[in-house]
Amino acid sequence: MNEIIGRKKELSALKSLLASKKSEFVAVYGRRRVGKTYLIRSAFDEQFSFQVTALGNAKLAQQLTNFHIALQKVYPPVENNPAKDWFTAFQQLVGYIENVKDTRKILFFDELPWFDTHGSGFIQALEHFWNSWASARNDIVLIVCGSAASWMINKLINNRAGLYNRITRRIKLAPFTLSECELFLQSRNSVLDRYQIIQLYMVFGGIPFYWDEVVPGKSAVQNIDDICFSDNGLLRNEYPNLFQSLFKDYQKHEDIIKALTQKAKGITRDEIIDSTGLPNAGSTTRLLLELEESGFIRKYVPFGKKQRNSLYQLVDPYSLFYLRFIKDNVQMDQTNWLTYIDSPEYRAWSGYAFEQVALYHLPQIKHALGISGVQTSVSSWRSTSKDHSAQIDLVIDRRDQVINLCEMKYSINPFPIDKRYAEELRNKIGVFRQETNTRKSVFLTMITTFGLKTNSYSAGLVQNDLRMDVLFKDMKPA
Repeated sequence: MNEIIGRKKELSALKSLLASKKSEFVAVYGRRRVGKTYLIRSAFDEQFSFQVTALGNAKLAQQLTNFHIALQKVYPPVENNPAKDWFTAFQQLVGYIENVKDTRKILFFDELPWFDTHGSGFIQALEHFWNSWASARNDIVLIVCGSAASWMINKLINNRAGLYNRITRRIKLAPFTLSECELFLQSRNSVLDRYQIIQLYMVFGGIPFYWDEVVPGKSAVQNIDDICFSDNGLLRNEYPNLFQSLFKDYQKHEDIIKALTQKAKGITRDEIIDSTGLPNAGSTTRLLLELEESGFIRKYVPFGKKQRNSLYQLVDPYSLFYLRFIKDNVQMDQTNWLTYIDSPEYRAWSGYAFEQVALYHLPQIKHALGISGVQTSVSSWRSTSKDHSAQIDLVIDRRDQVINLCEMKYSINPFPIDKRYAEELRNKIGVFRQETNTRKSVFLTMITTFGLKTNSYSAGLVQNDLRMDVLFKDMKPA
């Protein structure tokens, strides 16, 4: 296999399983296309004692036949006919493993949720396999993964029955950072600069499968046009399949996503319920948790507010881009991405999308500020006064008696602060101090693509001038 990009922490965690003195039950989960299978296969160089991938939208008999074929590849003595139920299938697997001479028996079940067809008894058989046999040994490494986040979270990781607290390690695979995307492109001989990489990140996020579509030699605009707007572009029709592949009640998840597009800064749980018609019950909380765990939304508490005032915000770049530019584009065949550049739609989207890129790279921002070792809390803030509309997208409240008020600005050139914007910034700082009654020092931090254009308005107003390069810092352990 090709050398894997990034994923140092996750690779280290998986490889450490080989030195463990007990049996391990490992759950790897994350959103569709994030690279779970590739990570696991790379970590063990595909040297599994047994591996099987479930079939999508298949019936019990088909899943059992698939399992039987995988077992026959490594264990020819197994019965010629597939097992009639999962308990028997797992007993056949036990018979094979007990004859394997490997010091550590690595078992890999890919797309595990697909095995659990209606009335199949799969989860009960898996429980019995682990509790009655595998966990009693010290040489089993059972690795399971799946993109169906609702199943992985509710039936496996948060299981309250026979698999309660049985997962010994869990790995939530996050999207690539900007640094990892840059390395990914370099490995494919792409020479795109960081400004263009950020343009791509604002559309694709850090999903490796999407980045694999980027063609070296083409600009960011050309690649976005090909991948998102052309007839055969991967992301032209990705969205309708995205939630269906991840969630059982995917229509409800889509309804929540649509509700979150109403306000860029986020809405409350009550507002989501009002917009979608979902019940004010635990089932809605579960839907929100599933979307949060899958990286589509984030939940945060505005500065100075209580947990009950939490807001939910859409943060998945592709979902935001699709709903803004692709979904209702009835003239897709006559449209290309270049026609949007410099339009009001583009400017509104690009400003918000760049904010999200920055928010995803908070460790890099803290490192650039020299506060990596300082305890902080991160939030946003909006004035509650009817006389002011001031808001701050990123507030870093530091334990060392300093608060960073961060403004993110996306620009093709060094960003100039003019007289009007300088007055707006001073007003924000003043209203923030007044309404929060903070006694901490307040530092204005600008995060821009190419830095600030130095002039008399920025002097003495901005304490930290961070440019996009700081977001590319590799913060992963070696």
